[in-house]
Amino acid sequence: MNEETFHLLETLGEDGLLPVLSVWRDRYPRGAIIALVAESERSRLPLLQAACRAHGLVLLGALFPGLIRQERFVTQGACLLVLPGVPRHALIDRLDADGPGSAARIAAALPQDLDAEAPPTLFMIFDAMVPNIASILDDLYLELADGVRYLGANAGSETFQPMPCLFDGERLIGDGVLCLLLPGDWNTGLIHGYRAPDDLVTATATAGNKIVGIDWRPAFPVYRDKVLERYGVALDRENFYRYAVHFPFGIELANGQTLVRIPVALDADDGILCVGEVPNNALLTLLQSPEVDSLDTARSLAERLRLEPPAYPWLLFFYCAGRRLHLGEAAERELTACAREIGADPIGALTLGEIGSLGEGAYPLFHNAAVLGIRWKAPGDKPA
Repeated sequence: MNEETFHLLETLGEDGLLPVLSVWRDRYPRGAIIALVAESERSRLPLLQAACRAHGLVLLGALFPGLIRQERFVTQGACLLVLPGVPRHALIDRLDADGPGSAARIAAALPQDLDAEAPPTLFMIFDAMVPNIASILDDLYLELADGVRYLGANAGSETFQPMPCLFDGERLIGDGVLCLLLPGDWNTGLIHGYRAPDDLVTATATAGNKIVGIDWRPAFPVYRDKVLERYGVALDRENFYRYAVHFPFGIELANGQTLVRIPVALDADDGILCVGEVPNNALLTLLQSPEVDSLDTARSLAERLRLEPPAYPWLLFFYCAGRRLHLGEAAERELTACAREIGADPIGALTLGEIGSLGEGAYPLFHNAAVLGIRWKAPGDKPA
C-alpha cells in the first residue's frame, strides 16, 4: 500500500494518528483528509477532529459499521486518505425533514459552472437513516442531469438505530449527507451480481421504504409464502431478520436493470421495512442470491476497472453489510477474489446502501447488496 496517500489505523489513537498527520501536513499543507471510521471508534472522533485542526488539515468523513483491510472485515480503526487540495464539499443536515428541497440544497452547494465536457464526480455519503434517499437522487438528477457523475455510499450503524455518523473538523451530524466533488476521470465499478427470476408480484401499496401490500394482500404473508415455496424456509417474526437478508426483493426497472432491496424488519401490520425506498406499484421478484463461491461479481467488477493501470496498488472499496450478512464467511473469500481479479488490495468500508449506475448511463440509482470499487488517484492542488 502506498502510504503517501493512504494510511490505515488499527485503532484511532494519538500514537498512530499524529505522526501520519505531521507527514501529510508537511507534504500537503493545503490538504484534506477523507476519513472512513469504524462506528466502534465513535467516542474517539473528537481526537481525530482536534488533531486535524491542529495540523491545519481539512477533515471530511463518516462512521461505518466496519472497515475493509487486508481482504478482511474489521470493526475497529480508521482508513485515512489525503488529498493535496481541498475539494468542493458540503455537509448538509436535516434531509429527512426537508422534503423536495433536499436536492436543491445539494445542488446549490456545487459550482454553477460545471464542466459539461468532463463532468466531475459527485461523491455522496448519506446517513442510512434518511428515509427517502432514492427520491432525493431522482430530484437531484432533475437539478443536475448529466452535469456530474453520481457515486456514493451510506454510513451509520448496522443496528439501523439512529446515530450521527457524518462529520467534518467541527461537527458530527445525522439525517444528512456529506458531498464531495472529485475528478470525473476516476475509473469506478458497481456490481451486485443478483439474478432475477421470471415470476413477478406487484407492490400494490408502499410508504417510502415500507412495502405495505403485495398483490392487494398484506406484504408479509405473501413474502412468507413465496420464500417457503421457493426456498423451503419458514419465516416468522422471531427469525425474520436472520433469514430475510438471504431473500431480497428485486425491483424490475424499465431498462431491464434490477435494483436490490433488502428486508430488515416487520411492522405491527405485516408491512416489510427495506433498506431503500420501494415505489408504489413496483414489479417485484425474489432474487436468486449470488452463489457463495461464485467469481461472477469479482470478474464483472474487474472488467470495469481494467480500463487503465491502477494509480496505486490498492482500490477504494465499499461493500454492503447486507451482502456480507448473506454470504457469511464467504464474503471475505469474495474480497480475496476481487483483489486477485482486479490486481489491487481492497481498502474501505462496510456500507448500508450504495449509489451509482449499473450501466453506462449517468442516472443515479440507490442500491443494496452491491460492491463499489474506485481507482483512487491523487488529484492536483486545485479543487475539482
